[in-house]
Amino acid sequence: MAVVVDLDVMLARRKMSVGEFSRRIGLTPANVAVLKNGRAKAVRFSTLDATCRVLECQPGDVLRWVPDAVDEVAEAIPVD
Repeated sequence: MAVVVDLDVMLARRKMSVGEFSRRIGLTPANVAVLKNGRAKAVRFSTLDATCRVLECQPGDVLRWVPDAVDEVAEAIPVD
């Protein structure tokens, strides 16, 4: 997946447990774990908004894009 979730980094910076975070944003700890471990297929804007509000951060602090190996190979092949 090209989008990486850095939620665990932000939780550590804020010294916040998954349990406290889940209570404050209104998700179950299991759903926070899915998000935190990068297994989520989508994120609602309301969840992203709550995450940023609780962690006092920007969306780019918890989500970042990195190219897949396939993207890197495709860029290396010249197109005529």
